[in-house]
Amino acid sequence: MSTPGRTMRAALITAYDGPDALVVREIDEPAHDAAAVRVAVRAAGITFPDLLATRGLYQVKPPLPFAPGLEVAGVVLDAPDGSGFGAGDRVAAFLTFGGLAEVVSVDPAHVVPLPDGIGFVEGAALVVNHLTAHFALTRRGGLVPGGTVLVHGAAGGLGTASVQIARAWGAEVIAVASSEEKARLARDCGAHQVVAPDGFLDAVRGLTGGRGVDIVVDPVGGDRVTDSLRALAPEGRLLVLGFASGDIASVRTNRLLLGNSGVLGVAWAEYVRQRPGYLAEQWTQLLPRIAEGRLWPVVRGTYPLAGTADALRAIETRSALGKLVVDLT
Repeated sequence: MSTPGRTMRAALITAYDGPDALVVREIDEPAHDAAAVRVAVRAAGITFPDLLATRGLYQVKPPLPFAPGLEVAGVVLDAPDGSGFGAGDRVAAFLTFGGLAEVVSVDPAHVVPLPDGIGFVEGAALVVNHLTAHFALTRRGGLVPGGTVLVHGAAGGLGTASVQIARAWGAEVIAVASSEEKARLARDCGAHQVVAPDGFLDAVRGLTGGRGVDIVVDPVGGDRVTDSLRALAPEGRLLVLGFASGDIASVRTNRLLLGNSGVLGVAWAEYVRQRPGYLAEQWTQLLPRIAEGRLWPVVRGTYPLAGTADALRAIETRSALGKLVVDLT
């Protein structure tokens, strides 16, 4: 539902032809909804699902044209009574797309307060990746202090968040990074050791005295999966967070049997859509560690709304480091 006569700018996917089919247009602003929080967006994070959406490869496919964008930060315009939010509040929020627009309407269960000292760009960068990493490692992976975690793609948005979460929750962290620049970033985020993608299995065995790691965080997939399973310690867990390589690998189940190991899917967005209140519960666990400086957004690129396609291309070509954010101010 929209507000007649009130328009806003939005970056829209107009065809499933990748970032080149994304255009910025004026569209109707969403109307006041008594059950939703309306937010004036100041910044929107760019995620890998946004890129998948431009090619029709994400599991959620709204009718064309639609705005991508799963995470935003901004100022509340209006909110339902009893939601805990009011006009003027600074917030961050999670959406099922639509975030790359100047105004959004959000389920109150998916809105959280933005801490003092965290700007809108940084706030938008904290939602999807950090909460996904937290869900992956603590709920799906069962991370305990003193465990050992291997993080693939450690210099990307999800990778840097995973390194930080693992370190903040007391793990020994080994990062996989493909260049010295990416290795430096992984170390800055808290990785104790960094290894190259080529030969990472032997490197991990050497660093762990042959035991292997308790958890592998894998947003990459492809040909790394077999050696990731071999890198697991007894009763280890491989966490599948995505397929940035473009290749969905198969798993030989005999290796799971021999190692008493497991492969676990991680679909944070689906989980929070089905469980109202879980996102806020996670946020309360992150806030003290944000305040302590143990978690922070690694924003390495900001773009205007008109540059959204450029940000998506940077993710597609794997040239992006850290987190990319669209600044709508």
